[in-house]
Amino acid sequence: MAVLNITYGGLSADYPIELDHVVGDADIKRIALEVVRAGEVPGLHLANLPANAFDGYVVDRLQNGQRLYLRPKVPFGA
Repeated sequence: MAVLNITYGGLSADYPIELDHVVGDADIKRIALEVVRAGEVPGLHLANLPANAFDGYVVDRLQNGQRLYLRPKVPFGA
C-alpha cells in the first residue's frame, strides 16, 4: 500500500493507493484528478476540478515509491 499526498490550492491531503507496479507521472496525475473530483480524498473534494489542474505539477517518489507527492513545481531548486 502506498500513500499519495496531493497538494492543491493551499491544501494537502493523503490518499491511500494500491499499486502493483510502477506507475508513471501522467497516470498519478490522472488518478489524483479522478479521486479529488469524486470526493475520495478527505479534506480535498473539488468536483469541478479542471482537467488540466495538475499539468504544472511534479511527482516525487520517496520510501521506495511508498510515499508519492503530487505538488506544484517551485521556481527554485533543481
